[in-house]
Amino acid sequence: ESTNPCGEQPLLPYESCNLGSVNLANHIRPENNGLAVDWEKLRQTVRLAVHFLDNVIEINRYPLPEIERVTKLTRKIGLGVMGFADLLLHLGLPYNSEQGVAMGEQIMAFINRCGHEMSEELATGRGAFPLFAESIYSDGPPLRNATVTTIAPTGTLSIIAGVSSGVEPVFAYAYMRNVLDNTHLIETNDILAEKLRTLGLSDAQLMERIAAQGSVAEIDALPQELKQIFVCSHDVAPLWHVRMQAAFQRHTDNAVSKTVNFPHDATREDVRETYLLAYQLGCKGITIYRDGSRDEQVLNLGASTAAELPEPCDCAACSEALIPRQRPVVTTGFTEKVKIGCGNLYITVNYDEHGVCEVFTNTGRAGGCPSQSEATARLLSIALRSGISSEVLIEQLKGIRCTSTIRQKGLGVTSCPDAIARVIEKVTRISCNNGHDCGELVGAACEADTPPAGKNGKYCPECANLLEHEGGCVSCRNCGYSKCN
Repeated sequence: ESTNPCGEQPLLPYESCNLGSVNLANHIRPENNGLAVDWEKLRQTVRLAVHFLDNVIEINRYPLPEIERVTKLTRKIGLGVMGFADLLLHLGLPYNSEQGVAMGEQIMAFINRCGHEMSEELATGRGAFPLFAESIYSDGPPLRNATVTTIAPTGTLSIIAGVSSGVEPVFAYAYMRNVLDNTHLIETNDILAEKLRTLGLSDAQLMERIAAQGSVAEIDALPQELKQIFVCSHDVAPLWHVRMQAAFQRHTDNAVSKTVNFPHDATREDVRETYLLAYQLGCKGITIYRDGSRDEQVLNLGASTAAELPEPCDCAACSEALIPRQRPVVTTGFTEKVKIGCGNLYITVNYDEHGVCEVFTNTGRAGGCPSQSEATARLLSIALRSGISSEVLIEQLKGIRCTSTIRQKGLGVTSCPDAIARVIEKVTRISCNNGHDCGELVGAACEADTPPAGKNGKYCPECANLLEHEGGCVSCRNCGYSKCN
C-alpha cells in the first residue's frame, strides 16, 4: 500500500492506495482455429483479486494510526489490467479500430461487474465499508469497498510480466529503454516475432529494419493485414487514444492512467483538440507526451537513441571559436590542501603531455563554497584544454579577495580563486630542482624529480603522497586512491 495520491486513484486525506492488475494476455483460449477471451477464467481471477486486495487492507501494517482509520472507513481498492494490447494482438484486432475499442469496453465492463459482485459477497459476510450509508451506493446492496476498479500504468509490473502496460498500445515493436545511469536495453515484441516466424518472414535483415524503426507501418515486405493489427503508440492517432481511454473510463470506479503519444511535430491545436475530446467523452484526466520533448526519455522508438547533431556552422565567428580538446584518459597531477577562511580547500591540478589540462576542488568538513569552487574549476579545465594560456588564467584569478579569508591572519591566500590560481602556478612552472631541463610546462616525467621511496616503497600515482598498506591493500590517505579498486 502507498499513501501517495496517484492521478488514477483520487484519495481523501490519509487514505492509502491499494492497487492490483489482471494480466489479460493470460486470459485467452483456443476457439474455432483462433483465439478468444476466456471469460470464465477472467471472472475467477477478478473475484480472487478483489478478495485478495480486501485482505490487504486488513492485514497491512500502517505507518500512522490515522492512515489505518481513514483507509478502513472506505476500504477503497483499485483492480485494473495490463497486457490489453497483447490481448488485441492475439485476437487479431487493431487497437485503433471500432472493434478494438468495443473489446476494451466489453472487457472492462465485465471486470467491473464481477468485481462489484465479489465486493457485495464480501459485504454479506464481513460487513459493508463503515461509510456506506453516506456513500452514493447507500440505496443499493451493501458493498465491502467504496471503489473496486482503477486503471494504473503498471510500468514495472508489465516489464516483470513481459506484457504491454495498462491499457496502452504496444509502444514499439523494438525500442530502447533507458534505465540506471543511462544504460540502454533493447526490447522486442514476442508476439510479432512469433507471427513473423509463422509466416516465414523472420529473417535477420527484416528484424533489423523493424528494430531501427520501432514500427512496422513502413515495412513494405510485410502484409498489409499484419501492419493494420500490429500498430504501435505512434501509429495510433490521438483520437483513438482518447476513445480507448473513454471506453475503459465508462466502467472504472476511479480513473484511467493513459498517455496520448504525439509525434515530434505536434502543434498546440492538436493538444487542444485532444483535451477537449477527453472532456467531452467523460475522461477524468488526460496525459499527453510529445516525442523528443525531453533530452532523455524513458522509452525511445527504434534501436537507436542518438540525437541528430546540428549541421556545423561555417560562419567566421564559429570557425574561430575555441573548442576544448578531449580530456586524456590518464593524467598526472598534484593535490594541495590550502587553508581558507571557512576551512580547508583541497585543490588538484592535473597535466598531460601538452601541459596543465584540468582542475578539481573539494572542500573539507568545515564547509566552504563547494558550488562556486567547482564552477571555477570546471571553467578553468575547459579553458586550459581550449589552449588558453595558464598564465592568463592565473592573472585573472590571483589576488581576488574574500571577506571570510582576509579577516583571518596567517592565511597564505586571499580567497578560493586565489588559492586555485596559486596551485596552478606551482604546477605550471614546476621545474627540475636538480639541474635537469624539464621544460617550462610540466610534461614527461623526470627521473631526478621522482620522490624517494618511502618506508612503504611507493608514492600515490594520483597525488604523489606516500602510499600506505592498510586492510591488505595499498592506499593513499590524502586523495583516497586504492590499488584494490
